[in-house]
Amino acid sequence: MAVGAFCVQLDSFALNAVLPVVRAELAGPPGAVPWVVGGYLLAAGALMPVAGRLADLWGRRRMLVVGAVVFGVSAVLCALAPSLPFLVAARVAQGAGGALIMPAGLALLTNACPPGGARRATGRALGLAGLATVCGPSLGGALAQSASWRAVFWLTVPFAAATVWCARRADESRDPAAAEHPLDVAGAVTATGALVCLAGWLEHVGAWGWAVGAVLPGALFVRAERRAPAPLVDLALFRNLPYVTLTAAGAVANAATVALLYVVPLTLQQGLGWTVWEAGLAFLAPAVALAVGGPVAGRVRPGAAVPVMALCLAVAGGALWAARGLAGTSTGALGLLVASTGAAAALGVAGGLALTGTQAVVRRERAGEASGVTKAVLTVTAGLGLALTGSGGGGAVSSGGGAVSSYSSSSLASSMASSSMASSPLPSLSSLPSLVVPAAGCSVGAVLVVLVAVRGIRRGR
Repeated sequence: MAVGAFCVQLDSFALNAVLPVVRAELAGPPGAVPWVVGGYLLAAGALMPVAGRLADLWGRRRMLVVGAVVFGVSAVLCALAPSLPFLVAARVAQGAGGALIMPAGLALLTNACPPGGARRATGRALGLAGLATVCGPSLGGALAQSASWRAVFWLTVPFAAATVWCARRADESRDPAAAEHPLDVAGAVTATGALVCLAGWLEHVGAWGWAVGAVLPGALFVRAERRAPAPLVDLALFRNLPYVTLTAAGAVANAATVALLYVVPLTLQQGLGWTVWEAGLAFLAPAVALAVGGPVAGRVRPGAAVPVMALCLAVAGGALWAARGLAGTSTGALGLLVASTGAAAALGVAGGLALTGTQAVVRRERAGEASGVTKAVLTVTAGLGLALTGSGGGGAVSSGGGAVSSYSSSSLASSMASSSMASSPLPSLSSLPSLVVPAAGCSVGAVLVVLVAVRGIRRGR
């Protein structure tokens, strides 16, 4: 599971650094460039609930292997892409493979470990996968400069193969009650349609047609699930208060993580005049802190997951609020990086809890279904991170350690291009994207999670 998640994250993080090169080299309409990331995100986010349920029905190991094969083959096609439209199509296929890897891997690991050890094993796996957040951006930039942007995709192929090889050692597991029931096709179609429209609306909040498009299939989905003898998603899952709380709080943390990973390097480069290499090297500390969050989250008891989540959001909110103004003070970049590292540590634990905690509060036989819904929520809502900074950016993808981002391709490409032009005047810090709204979101989220925790304590009494 760790190797598979590392493969997915490495592809996302290393790709960000080469998008401007891809745009310059491949023929195709400029409007296709954002879909190199957006097509992947739509496929990954929309298909995760279906992927999670398929893992419960047909076998978690089998679906993990299928996902790794699809991801690896698609990476080869991306590396050989002759044009932008071809690359976008291959990235959509990669998104489908990634949608299988994460929920199936989480569910397989949950069922392969004893109940007491599953959380720690999942946390360690997320921590190992989170190493891609550390090496991905610099590795992508180095490959683009020394070889080609195509090398970024070739790099993921051996990791996909290693995922398949490692999966052979795991015992197969599935939902024993699912053998007599086929896949809920109506639920799969309506859920996928609703998530696609929701992702489109979150990327273009003013386009209310996307919102209407999300509500209609969403209503049909609820109706289909109430009638289905074996629903794609058991609606009782949404009556599980700890599960819903951890998933929603994880979405808040994921959006804040996307904002942090976008704003801080951009501030160092465009606001303080650092080079891309200097900013990437300095950002290693927050990246490592984010990766460590997975193992820490794995050591949190299920009963303490909600209070710890509240604490993490509160710390992240305070650190993000501090980071927003430190770049313009006497402490400058050092203060910004210290505050960012604190925020990243808290957000890393929160993102890890969104996965380890939710797996611990649901029935193990339907672990794939639960992880699929959680990962879909994290992936689809991650695009809010850039919107909340005021950048107007688009999508992002959640990944390991609970929350990792793939920035908006258009916003990232423009920021990298402008930062590489030594003759360009530096913009004022006040004109750069801000962390104020993500900080406020984390603080409000912490208060709401505290209220849920207090309610749970009163019920327990």
